[in-house]
Amino acid sequence: MTHDTPDIGALIGSRICHDLISPLGAIGNGLELLRMTGDPAGEEMSLIGDSVAHANARIRFFRIAYGMAGAEQSVAPSELREIVEGLWGQGRIQVDWQAASTSRQEVKLALLLLQCLETALPRGGRIEVRHEGEWLLLAEGDRMRMEESHWACLQKPGQTTELGAAQVQFLLAPMEAARQQRCIRVHIGDRLEIRF
Repeated sequence: MTHDTPDIGALIGSRICHDLISPLGAIGNGLELLRMTGDPAGEEMSLIGDSVAHANARIRFFRIAYGMAGAEQSVAPSELREIVEGLWGQGRIQVDWQAASTSRQEVKLALLLLQCLETALPRGGRIEVRHEGEWLLLAEGDRMRMEESHWACLQKPGQTTELGAAQVQFLLAPMEAARQQRCIRVHIGDRLEIRF
């Protein structure tokens, strides 16, 4: 794909996220109206509210990671903090996002790589994301699982391997890195380290 050719997959991702975010927002607004009546409280409403908040964060994540990212676009640091808190604030994986960069293209690649790191932490753990001249993503946890063929895809674009839908980020990240003229470097040791 040349730099002038539209990224059809990213356009589809953007469209799907755009179409899903409105109904989720409406559900959230409906819950807020119910809460304002003073009547609904309880575990059911809390569960629905938490689920809507998580779904909103997930869609916002997908919109950046899988949607279009123009060279001049940026992402507000507050939006990134909200997304990270909404997805990983209460989960088995803790994400410490310390990157100040707001370039949407760079953040898109970082989020795709963050999803790659998640696959290595089936029992939970910690992921740290930094940007100081270059991006650095670190993951550590108990019994990390690393499918070597998946990780090889990141450093050798075009390498064929059997990947399912849950691993699509391993194919998309090197494609996005190539679009940005960046090189992904992976180091596997006691912890997993990705630089770009």
